[in-house]
Amino acid sequence: MSQNKLQTIAELEEKCVDIRTNLLSFIYRIGMGHLGGELSIVEMTVSLYYKYLNFDVMNPHKEGRDRFILSKGHCSETLYTIFSDQGAYTQDYMVQYFESLDTYKFGMHSNRKKCPQIEVSTGSLGHGLPISVGYALGARYLGKNYRIFCMIGDGEFDEGSNWEALMSGGHYKLNNLVCILDKNRLQMTGTTEQVMDIDPVADKVKAFGWNVIEIENGNDMAQVCAVLDQLPERDCKKLSKPTFIISNTVKGKGVSFMEGNCKWHGGGISEEDLKVALADVAQMRKG
Repeated sequence: MSQNKLQTIAELEEKCVDIRTNLLSFIYRIGMGHLGGELSIVEMTVSLYYKYLNFDVMNPHKEGRDRFILSKGHCSETLYTIFSDQGAYTQDYMVQYFESLDTYKFGMHSNRKKCPQIEVSTGSLGHGLPISVGYALGARYLGKNYRIFCMIGDGEFDEGSNWEALMSGGHYKLNNLVCILDKNRLQMTGTTEQVMDIDPVADKVKAFGWNVIEIENGNDMAQVCAVLDQLPERDCKKLSKPTFIISNTVKGKGVSFMEGNCKWHGGGISEEDLKVALADVAQMRKG
C-alpha cells in the first residue's frame, strides 16, 4: 500500500479541498483542461488513491497492485494533481513537461508511456471499460487477487463499446471488476438527457448481469466511502457479478460559476475567474 493512506472522512474531505485548489492552479498555468468533469470526480478519485487502492504512486508498476483506469481520459489532470500531491512530481515539473512536443510527459489525455502512474492510455472514449474487462480476465487466469477499477463518464456511455464490455463482464462473472459511472448529467454540448438519454441506466446495467450500487451524492465523501466499503473481497477466482457504481455528481463541483454549466466542459481559466474559484473552494474546508 502507498504510504499516503488516509482513514477518516474528515481527512479525505480536507484532501479534496487541497486537490481542487492545486488542480485549479495547474489548469490556470497550463492554459487548458476539462475542469467541469475534473472537479466532479475529485471525491471518488481521492477516496480511491488515498484509502482504497492497493497502489503506490512511487512504485506504480508494483506486482499485485490494483489497477485504476480513467476511461474519461480528458479528465487526467485530476490524476496528475493527485500524483503530484503524493510526491511523484512537483507542479512546476508538470507544467514544464505538459504538452511540450518531443519532451512531454503529461498531456490532455493520459499516456501510460509517458507517465508511469497511468495504467492505460485513454481519451478515445469507450475504450477504458473493454480494456478493464481484459485486465480482469487476465488477473483471473494468472490467479492474481487485485481489483480493476474503471471510471467512465455518462456522456462517454453513448459509446457502444461500453455496452459490449458490460455484456462480457457480466457473462464472465468478473468479481474483481468495478466500474464507476461519473454521472454529472452534462457533456460537451448539453445535458446527457438531451444529447443521448442513458436512463434508466441502473436497470440496463443490471440486465447485463452486474451488481449495481448507486451513490445519491458522489461529491459527499461519507456516501462514497460507505459504498466502497461494500466492495467484494479480492478473489479473482470467485464467479460472481461485477460491480457497477452509479456516482451522481455535479459537474464543476465546488466552483459556483462552473457547477452545472456545460461551458466548463473544456478550456482554460482566467486569472480573475481563478481568484473566484479558489475562494469558492476554500469555503469547502470544514476545519
